[in-house]
Formats: sequence, C-alpha cells, structure tokens
Amino acid sequence: MIKTLASLAIVVPCYNEEEVINETVSRLKVLLAKLLSENKIAPKSRLYLVDDGSRDKTWELLHGFARTDPSIVAVKLSRNKGHQNALYAGLCLTEEDMVVSIDADLQDDPANIERMVDEYYLGNDVVYGVRSKRDSDTFFKRFTAEGYYHLMRAMGVDLVFNHADFRLMSRRALDAFKQYPEFNLFLRGIIREVGFPSSIVEYERHARFAGESKYPLAKMLSFAWEGITSFSIVPLRLITVLGFCTGLVSFVVLVWVLLVRVFTDSAIPGWASILIPLLFVGSVQLLCLGIIGEYLGKLYSETKRRPKYHLSDMVVMDKEPPSSME
Repeated sequence: MIKTLASLAIVVPCYNEEEVINETVSRLKVLLAKLLSENKIAPKSRLYLVDDGSRDKTWELLHGFARTDPSIVAVKLSRNKGHQNALYAGLCLTEEDMVVSIDADLQDDPANIERMVDEYYLGNDVVYGVRSKRDSDTFFKRFTAEGYYHLMRAMGVDLVFNHADFRLMSRRALDAFKQYPEFNLFLRGIIREVGFPSSIVEYERHARFAGESKYPLAKMLSFAWEGITSFSIVPLRLITVLGFCTGLVSFVVLVWVLLVRVFTDSAIPGWASILIPLLFVGSVQLLCLGIIGEYLGKLYSETKRRPKYHLSDMVVMDKEPPSSME
C-alpha cells in the first residue's frame, strides 16, 4: 500500500487534432479513474490539453472538455509555436507531484502511464517511455530515426535510444528542468542533462489512431538539426578537420600540377587543374560558413531572450487563470 499519494498531471500538446482528440481524452480520463480507484494517485490529478494554435476545431473541443470536467485544463497559445514549445508551456503550468507528457495521436499507449507511476513510487524522478519495436514505421522512417540516435551518440549527445517525448517527471526533476532558460528547445536532450534517478518503460508504438502526422520529413529534418546544434559542437570541430583535409588535397594537386608542368609538354596554361581546386575550396568554405552561421543564429535568438510562448486563453473550472502569461 502506498502511504503518500502523489498527484498526477498529464500534458498533451495538440495541433489540428480534431479527428483524434475525443478518443484521446476519453482514454486518458478512463486511465485517471483507474489510477484513482487503485489508490495510486491523489484526487487532485489533472489532464492539461495545450492547443498550439490549431486551425481546425481542436480548441473548441478542448474548451468544451474543460467547461464540463474540473479535472481537465484547456490551454490555448496565442499562435503556433511548435511541438516543443507547446509541451514546455504545458509542463510549466502544472503544479502536481508528477507530470507525464504524451502526444495526442495515441501512438504512445496511455495504458503505459500506470507502469510509469509505479516506477515513480520506486524512487525514479524521470521515467522514459522507450519503443521496443518500430513496426508501425516505414523502413525509411525507421532507418533514419535509428540512424539519427546513433549519430547523436557519436557526437557526444546523451540521449535515450528510441525515446521521444513520452515520459514521466517528478516535481523535483521538473523544477530543475525549468532552470534551463534556452530558447532553442530540444527537450529529450535537456531532460537527460537534469539527471536524478531514472528508469525505462518499454512499449510497442502503434500507428496514429486518426488524422495525419504533424511531423513531415521537412519538420523531422529541422528538428534533427536543432538537436545536433543545441547539444553538440562536433560540427564546428569537423570544420577544422575538413580544412586540414582540404589543405592536404590541395597540396597533392599542387605537386601533381608541378610534376606535369616539369616533366611533360602537355600542360596548357589555365587548364582544369586550376579551376577544380578553386571550385572545391569555394564550396567547402560556403559549407563551413553555413555551419558557423547556424550556431551564430542560435546565439542571436538566445541573446534576445524572447518568451517561448504566450497564453491566449486558459479554461479551468476550480481555479483562476495565471495573472502573468509567459
């Protein structure tokens, strides 16, 4: 028997999820009721639904849920700020003892939250949901996703393999997480930096219950690059290595040109041996400037210290909305 019950908050970022949100909320309410009946969570546990500037009827549905159920908090951001910022907003608004983040598409089965709660009571401040299989993914997505995790590890970034944003955090871990003020958010990397005792819950990931993925290839590539440049300076160091290799190649070409000039009569002034190294070095310089520019851009956005989000509306039955909106 658990002597001290902890309250639970479940944070769900939502963006154009009108096709699936009814089922998502239904399953999560059933889960909360089950945990309450089993005496695993305190009565003041809540479901936080964060609308990330949806263009469909998602907010209307969330608003209706919160108006009829005191255990549901509906939050509306002033505009679309992206999945990571919406999730960050929801996490920061919670006050409960433990917080679970989960996407609205039901690819991560809410039933696994009970196992996470059990791990919390065993003394773990962070519980990571880890996919045991990727059968629902295409070969391309599976290959690129797993390759990305290997690449991040090779660059010295500490990530939990096959973990996305389905996790439980204790209040202690969440308070520590809030001390990271960076504007460029890569939550799965930041939370590993927090530390504290952690464990893993493995599960099988399903296909979306309904609707379309909100992470097309372009967004996935952008998110992957965000993670690399937020937590690793290896690309900058690779520029030095690339410069050394380019210099070595240029030296070899120079020796070859001199040998051709001295020992043959076929040398033509202004031939391709001048143009090819010039184009090669020029392209490498542009690539290096692009990588350096990416890091300078991050410094630029960080120094402005702009807020990560603004609240447009917040609906909760038994509590006044916060007076300040970040």
